[in-house]
Parts: sequence; structure tokens; C-alpha cells
Amino acid sequence: MNNYFEKNIFVNHEGPIAKGKKAADKGLGYEKSISGCGLTGLISKNRTRLSGKAIVESLCLMNDRGNGLGAGYAAYGIYPGFKDFYAFHIMYDAPSVRWTAEEFLKANYHIEKIEEIPTFPVKAIAISPLLVRYFIKPLKEKLAGDVNESDFVVNSVMKINSEIDGAYVFSSGKNMGAFKGVGNPCDIAEFFRIEDYEGYIWTAHTRFPTNTPGWWGGAHPFTLLDWSIVHNGEISSYGINKRYLEMFGYKLTLLTDTEAAAYMLDLLIRRHGLDIATACTVLAAPFWKNIDNMDEQKKEALTALRLAYGSALLNGPFSLLFGHSNGLVGINDRIKLRPLVAATKNDLVYMASEESAIRAICPSPDKVWTPRAGEPVIVELNK
Repeated sequence: MNNYFEKNIFVNHEGPIAKGKKAADKGLGYEKSISGCGLTGLISKNRTRLSGKAIVESLCLMNDRGNGLGAGYAAYGIYPGFKDFYAFHIMYDAPSVRWTAEEFLKANYHIEKIEEIPTFPVKAIAISPLLVRYFIKPLKEKLAGDVNESDFVVNSVMKINSEIDGAYVFSSGKNMGAFKGVGNPCDIAEFFRIEDYEGYIWTAHTRFPTNTPGWWGGAHPFTLLDWSIVHNGEISSYGINKRYLEMFGYKLTLLTDTEAAAYMLDLLIRRHGLDIATACTVLAAPFWKNIDNMDEQKKEALTALRLAYGSALLNGPFSLLFGHSNGLVGINDRIKLRPLVAATKNDLVYMASEESAIRAICPSPDKVWTPRAGEPVIVELNK
């Protein structure tokens, strides 16, 4: 019997996935702390698939930026044999919850393959949820008429996460996957066997929870479709951002600012059709006083963006990396209250909270720089 179920389900009758959602909802038992967190990412513009060993080494160097209550990794290009299928990674509190979720999936998707996510015993991780991945496609009849496939998948994720207690979809993109949990970066990497995966984009995060509990679902990255977000800081506009997203049907079940940032990117770029640079301008919009001093063309454009997307502005101190199927982007807040460093070496681009985390895996970069406040670093894969 899985040690997790024995200790948490049959004794306590409720597992940490359900408990974590409720604790996040109520904000119970957690004192506010100074935000640490560490993030790192890399991309090969030529789509060279790199072992997870490098990203693990980079993140583990920043172990002290977290407190052991969450770490995670996301990678792109890791499922070439199933690249046309959505890879749902789901964590469960109990086998009975799994059956409920699978009944929903079977009613709406063709399931090409089901398997438990490979893990390795780690002494520091005594218990874990049941971790299962599914390679799936929406059934053709479910997409009849004008049903958009991406919207259908998003709605499925929202339904499972909001309506099935003890189940949480923590990754749902194509040819990519997120792996996260409660633990230090090295422990989580060993547990999920990150070094066994090869990808051309990697992001990673070590967590220092501030306003939400340290639980498996609350670790970073946060994902939706092929968006994956790692974040350092605190988005004080969370309440406004949440209400704005709910107007478009998003269900924020984890009550964390990083979840809001992930959904905001999906809304702005996929649904509203903004390019990435414009979406970044919305998230970290210039101050009105700076807009007033711009030439008339820029002033008019930025004024329109701020008026249209005022509720999408991410206020407060933050730096974040977000990966997607075509690239990697880094951005920090418009005052630069959280660190972000970037570097290049041949076709590789690195971004991290600390320069040391980059030099640990790239000792002699061609270029190193610190992006200006609110100025995104946008890297796209070569065609």
C-alpha cells in the first residue's frame, strides 16, 4: 500500500490535495514572511534537447532562497513520441478520486496512454500524492460546431480542479510537463528523476511561501495548456486580477498570485490575441507619469492598453519566467523590486534570480546583463 494513502487517507480521511486547497482558501496557519524564492530557466533556440541535470544544478545552488516547502521543474520537448497529445499530470489524494477523474476524462477524451509518473524513493519525502499522467485528445464529437479545442481543454482543467476534491491537474500542455511538490530542489529533482528527461526549454523554482501554505499543489511551476510560470515576489493586485479573470470563466481554486499570472497570460495572448511584448506591457505597465512624457503615438497606444487592461496589471514586487511552446520570457515589476539576471552562450539563453545560478552551469557566458524594470527578455525558438 502506498505509504501516503496509509498515513493520510485511511487515517485522516482527507489528503493534502483537498486539505491544501482548503487551507489556501482560508489562509490558515501560515504567518507572512519576507519573500525569498529562487527561479531559473534556460532555452536552446536551436531546439537542442538538454538533460535536466543542468537546471537541477542551477536551482540547487539557490537552495537557501527557499525553505523546503516547495520546488518544481517544467520542461518542453520531453514527450516527442506523444507530441500531438495533451499531457495531463494529475495528483490525487486517493484511488477513489482517481477513478472519478478518469471517468470524466474517458467521457470527453481519447486516452492514448495512462501511467503513473515515475518517481524514486527519497528519504526527505516520506509521503506524496498519487501522481498519474495521461496522454489525451478531445473526442471529435466534443468539438462539434464552433467549440474551440484549447477552450475545451482549459474548461476540463478548471472542472477537475474546482469540482473533484482531492484531484489537481498540475500540467496540461503538449510535449511538455511540470513536476513539483513539497521539498527542497534537490529532493524534488531526485524524486521525479528530472535528470532522466531531455528538453529544449527548462524552468525551475524553489519556494518560500508567504501568503499561501506549502503543499504539493501550491509549488511552482503553475501551468495551463503550454504556459508554465515560476514566480518570485508578491502580487498585491491579486484580488483585482482574480475578479477580472473570473469574468472570462477562469476558476482560481488555489488562491495564489502565481496561478492568477498563469491564467492572465493565457487570457491576454491566446484568447485576446496580444503578442507577447504587448502582454508584458500590460502586466508591467509604465507609470502614468512616464506615459505622459512619451511621444504622442506611444502615449496614445499605452493609454489605450492601460484603460482596456487596468485590471490585468500585476502590481507589487515580482520577477517571473514563463515558458511556452515557442519560447521563454523573463520579466520583473516596473520598479524592479525582485532580481532577474540574463545571459547568453551560443544559442543558449539563461535567466535566473542570481548570476551565480547561471555561472554554475555556464561558467563563461558570452553576455550577462540585468534587465531594466518592467523590460521583458523575450526569447523565441528558431524556426
